Amino acid sequence: MAARAKKTSAKKTQTVLTNTARSPEPAEFTKEEELQFYHDMLLIRRFEEKAGQLYGMGVIGGFCHLYIGQEAVVTGTVKAIKQGDQVITSYRDHGHMLATGMNPRGVMAELAGRKDGFSKGKGGSMHMFSKEKNFFGGHGIVGAQVPIGTGLAFSNKYLGRDNVTLVYFGDGAANQGQVYESFNMASLWKLPVVYVIENNQYAMGTAVSRASAETDFSRRGLSFEIPGYVVDGMDVCAVKSAADEAVAWARSGKGPIILDMQTYRYRGHSMSDPAKYRTKEEVEKVKTEHDPINQVKNRCIKKGWATEDELKEIDKKVRAVVADAADFAENDPEPDVSELYTDVLL
Repeated sequence: MAARAKKTSAKKTQTVLTNTARSPEPAEFTKEEELQFYHDMLLIRRFEEKAGQLYGMGVIGGFCHLYIGQEAVVTGTVKAIKQGDQVITSYRDHGHMLATGMNPRGVMAELAGRKDGFSKGKGGSMHMFSKEKNFFGGHGIVGAQVPIGTGLAFSNKYLGRDNVTLVYFGDGAANQGQVYESFNMASLWKLPVVYVIENNQYAMGTAVSRASAETDFSRRGLSFEIPGYVVDGMDVCAVKSAADEAVAWARSGKGPIILDMQTYRYRGHSMSDPAKYRTKEEVEKVKTEHDPINQVKNRCIKKGWATEDELKEIDKKVRAVVADAADFAENDPEPDVSELYTDVLL
């Protein structure tokens, strides 16, 4: 009897050890892939900068949470999925929309509350959806997207579809009870879901070390036997490499997996947040040493894949796309009053 107990204990220890794996080494990517990374992250960066300007001008109202600094996370993870896979996230969502291929015009128009926005001007920054791109929102309630995303994964398994769901949420949302209920169900039923924790270190304004007893979020699924990786979320190559493994794990029927993306936002929690809980020196250090876009830029130049002028040309084209989206949004009419009574469930 004692021998049996000892054997069981050893087996359990081994399970725990295999569930605390570190992120795989970043793979080598081709010139074309790296330049695409650069373009896609730059599109998100320039779009968000313009959104911030329009908010300051009063064109965009309500809440507006910018993604500046975190571009590598969604750029790398979305490139690991295929047609039919689903994406769902929180209110810091503009980057996810662009990464899934949603038209910048429609995204900016929705931010401005115009009729040709993705939610007909009625959802604003936090509530956009695209059935065509399998983007299931933008959710304003902290952590609310996690059980919904878990439900999407359940539908994939129930209907026998070979699809995976990417569920994004932040370090603050990781402390929500509904997250752990979702983890439990996802593990019990071996659901094809990748939980991407965008750990930008500050949630809504409180440092991780002050708000979380366990600051290694890759370990948050241990009691549910969900494995996890800690990933350099400022390096798009590291993100893509980890996402490839995580998506393959989930798609193969092994169940959920967690990616703790160590990232950083340069702006406050929202446009109304002055971010006085951290120093300017801290922010500048990250920008100077770990900026995700500059990392790709420097690699491309070092390898002789692009010159400064060629990269500036990419930036110029991206700025033109963003300027067009802003011009479209500013000139697009507001929705008709009759829209108040459409898409309402009673």
